[in-house]
Amino acid sequence: MRAMLTAIVLLLITVAARAAEEGGSAAEQPVGTAFKWIHFVILAGLAYWVFAKLLPPVFRRNADNISAAISKATAAKAEAEKKLQDAATKLASLEKEIAEFRAIALREAGAEIERLRIVTKSDVEKIGVAAKVEIEAAERAARVELKALAAKLAVDGAESLVTRQMTPSVQEALINQFVQSLQGRPN
Repeated sequence: MRAMLTAIVLLLITVAARAAEEGGSAAEQPVGTAFKWIHFVILAGLAYWVFAKLLPPVFRRNADNISAAISKATAAKAEAEKKLQDAATKLASLEKEIAEFRAIALREAGAEIERLRIVTKSDVEKIGVAAKVEIEAAERAARVELKALAAKLAVDGAESLVTRQMTPSVQEALINQFVQSLQGRPN
């Protein structure tokens, strides 16, 4: 209200000063001009009241909303940049990890190949030793079988020879000789 009164007083002073410049008094001015000025003062006061009292809170609210939106956008941008940076870091570390995994896989594959060579060589040696042992066992078995066959053949040959040479007189002589050897023993 104080500002409005100040504005009205200033307006009246301005009207009086203008009238003085034109050379007449304020009373000589037509009544229409005075009403125009009063109308102007009322409209100016109303405009001042709207701009001074009603619009600042609206502008402040809009400014606060815009400031909050800018703050949110700034925070979202910072978060997005952080995520982008994290993703770039992870991507760089991922490529590094892939290279490390490949190197590890190559080393392990080489070690596995070498282990398989050693195991295969060991298995070949074991198979060779086992084959040699089996051959020796088969050879011994064949010798034993050959000796048994030779003994059987020798027995068969001796039997056939004894059968051919054994006559009843030779048989009787052998039995007599056996009985005489038994008589000379103490039991």
